[in-house]
Amino acid sequence: MSIDRREMMRRTATGIGAAATLPLLPNLANAATASGVKRVVFFLQNQGFDPKTCIPEGMGSSGSLVKSKLPEPIKALEPYKEKLHIINGLHGLHTSPSHSAFFGALGGYRGSDGVPPSASTIDYEVSKVLPQTLLPHLCIGMDSMENMSAKPTVANLSASGAGQPIFMHSNPNLLYQMLFGGISKGNIRKEHEARSSVLEHIEKMAAKKGQKLPFADKQRYGQFVQGFKEINGLRTRLAKVSDHLKKFAPKVDDRYSKPKYETDWHDALLDLGIASLKSGITNTLTIGSGRGEIFGSWKGLGIEKQGHNLGHMKQHGEEIWTKIRQYNCSMLVKIMQELESIPEDGGTMMDNTLIVYTSNNADKQHTNGATWPVMLLGNFDGRFKTGRFTQLDGKRPINALYASILQATTGKSVERFNMNEKMAKKFDSSVGPLKEVLV
Repeated sequence: MSIDRREMMRRTATGIGAAATLPLLPNLANAATASGVKRVVFFLQNQGFDPKTCIPEGMGSSGSLVKSKLPEPIKALEPYKEKLHIINGLHGLHTSPSHSAFFGALGGYRGSDGVPPSASTIDYEVSKVLPQTLLPHLCIGMDSMENMSAKPTVANLSASGAGQPIFMHSNPNLLYQMLFGGISKGNIRKEHEARSSVLEHIEKMAAKKGQKLPFADKQRYGQFVQGFKEINGLRTRLAKVSDHLKKFAPKVDDRYSKPKYETDWHDALLDLGIASLKSGITNTLTIGSGRGEIFGSWKGLGIEKQGHNLGHMKQHGEEIWTKIRQYNCSMLVKIMQELESIPEDGGTMMDNTLIVYTSNNADKQHTNGATWPVMLLGNFDGRFKTGRFTQLDGKRPINALYASILQATTGKSVERFNMNEKMAKKFDSSVGPLKEVLV
């Protein structure tokens, strides 16, 4: 398989911003089963999350889920009710979501199309305090085939700081090469090596050229060079644990190279995300179905309508949205089952994992953010209450939930997340995490 250098550079450049600050090489052979290891998965579906699609019929107040029957859209979670916590009554009024809150969905601040993040997001903050891994934070984004092919990486949901977006990977072929290319054979290995060679060449060339720039430009250019350096460093570190990675690398099949529908790539991306968790490559995974925008396509589910038009449809009782939500829940079940298959600390990986499922757009498209439903799966080693439905009064923001997650992760008291006192006086009725969700 011949690879054109110019094409390789074009494809490589799309992923430069995807590399996070990488730690020294951890012992991956022990990372996947070490005592005290925790992990968090954030799964956001675009176009909103109608609470009627997740709240059991007849439950108007907080209570146990034991005797309840889950609604049709989330019925796949019925066997996992003891691990589930449905939360309704949080708000995101201050994020001004409308079509999407974009970075504000996980940041808990005002967000909009084309507006850079004003602070880091909860997934990045969690990745900083969890035990460090080769890739502290992995983001994957699912969309239409056209969008994923044309833009293999996009940045809409996660950020490491103000003006510092984190890219989502949307092409499973490129992501597989990055994570498992060094242990592959045939064309995948050839393309991995060719891409690595180009990256090393660009890093050296860019570093040399950058020395001639004015100081201000040199600083900005330095960040660009650092991106190449981190990707090259990741490739080297992954190569050092190749024997370990072979145990977890997904099988490459026609879904990668000959996808019939975009959902083939969605499924392949999920497999790569799960493999990254199971192998210990990362402890924090963010999944953006719709990539934080107003688009998205699920033709593989027999749904011909796509993109913005889906947001103008009601979700409760609508067959199309029932199929999309059921597909999401099947993915959540797969994550849980895969993590339950790996022993860890006297139990399984799932015992030490928290999955956060919500939307980047509160309850619906064209929303004011007054209602922002969330589902939590897993008790995070006994830190979160499960098997419950909690109805809040609409006076606490999503930031309070994020403060809860951060407190459970760090073990230290967290009063607020991305909300100063002035904002809190207007949008939060209390201080600290949600007592309703933490043990």
